[in-house]
Amino acid sequence: MKLETYLYTDSKWNKKFDLDLDSVNTLVIILASSNLDKLQKPLSDILTNYPVSIIIGASSSGEIFQNELFDNSVSVAVMQFERTKLKHNICQVISSETSYLDGVNIAKELQQEDLKGVFILSEGLNVNGSQLTEGISSIITSKIPITGGLAGDGNKFKNTWIISNGVPQANHICAIGFYGSSIHIESSSKGGWDSIGLHRVVTKSKNNILYELDGKPALDIYKKYLGDKASELPASGLLFPLELKETLDATESKIRTILAVNEEDNSITFAGDLPEGYIVTFMKANVNRLVNGAGEAAEKLNLKAYKDENILSIAISCVGRRLVLKSKTEEELDAVLDVLPSNIKQIGFYSYGEISPLASGKCDLHNQTMTLTLIWEDNA
Repeated sequence: MKLETYLYTDSKWNKKFDLDLDSVNTLVIILASSNLDKLQKPLSDILTNYPVSIIIGASSSGEIFQNELFDNSVSVAVMQFERTKLKHNICQVISSETSYLDGVNIAKELQQEDLKGVFILSEGLNVNGSQLTEGISSIITSKIPITGGLAGDGNKFKNTWIISNGVPQANHICAIGFYGSSIHIESSSKGGWDSIGLHRVVTKSKNNILYELDGKPALDIYKKYLGDKASELPASGLLFPLELKETLDATESKIRTILAVNEEDNSITFAGDLPEGYIVTFMKANVNRLVNGAGEAAEKLNLKAYKDENILSIAISCVGRRLVLKSKTEEELDAVLDVLPSNIKQIGFYSYGEISPLASGKCDLHNQTMTLTLIWEDNA
C-alpha cells in the first residue's frame, strides 16, 4: 500500500500531491470543517488530482492531522492498494426512521466471502447510529471489523454532510468494503468517563428518543444536572453523557450523548437507542482519565501481524471529549501516537458518534470514546 496524508490550512496545502497514487484501487478520505465555503477550493483540488480514485469524506467538529487539532481545515489520506480490492457503496437516503434497513442494504451490498473489513462515514444528525450498526451486524459476521463515525458540526448541531459523488450532501452515508488476504484492519475504542449520581431506569423511550427516566421527564432531569448550563442544550449535554446497561450487573456498557432536545414533550434525542427497562447513569469528565483512555485505546490494538509496512491510523473522537479537554485536546492525540508505530500516519476528526466493535466483536455505536482504526497491507 502506498500512502500519503495531506493537510489544507491557511488556504494552502502542506505539500504537493503525489499524482501517481490516482487509480481505481485508491481510496481518498477527506475530513473537513462543516463550513462548506472552506471546502470548495481544497475539494476541487482533490477531485482534479485524483479523478479515478474512490473519494469519501465527512464534516467534522475538528480535524486531526498526526497529533494536532485543526478547525476550518481539511485532513486527507490517500491510500493506493496493490492487492486489496475496494468496493464503494453509497446509500442515497438515510434517516433515523430507516437506519436499520439502510444498514441491512449496505451490508448486503458489501458482503462477499473475502470481505475483510468495512469503513463507514455517516450523516451525523438525521441517523440512528445504533439501528444502523444493528442492521449491518445482522448481515456481516462479527469476525469482520466494522468501524467509522458520524459526521460532526462543531457544537452547533445544525448541518452535517457526507461527500457523495464528489459533492458534500446531507442525509447520506458512505461505506467502503476491503477485500482480499493482504489487508489488515485493526480497531479499538476506549472512553474514560466517571459515573455520578444514581442509577435510573429508562421508563419511556422510542428508539433513540428518551422521554422518561424513573417515570419523570428526562429533559427535566438533565436540566437539573446541568444547572446554569441547561440554557446551552444540546451542546452542554455533551458534558454529561449517559452510561447505558441492560441490567445493573451487566459487564458491558455503552455511552449515549445528546443530538437534540424537544421542549414541547420534554424529550431528548440521542445518537443511539435507549431501550425501555435499561439502566442509565449520568457521567462526567475527568481530564486525565480521558487522555489515559485514548492511550489505552491504542494499547488495545493488535499489531502482531504488522511488519513495518505503510500504515494509516484513523482517529475518531467524540466532540464531547473535545469540549471537556479544551486546550488539552491534543494531549489525547499525543497519547495515541506515543503508543503506535513511529512511522504511522494519522488523520481523523471529532464526531457525533463512533462506530467500532464491542468486546464480542459485534459492531455498535459508541459515544464519548476515542476510536482508532489502523489500516495496512502486506508488502509483496
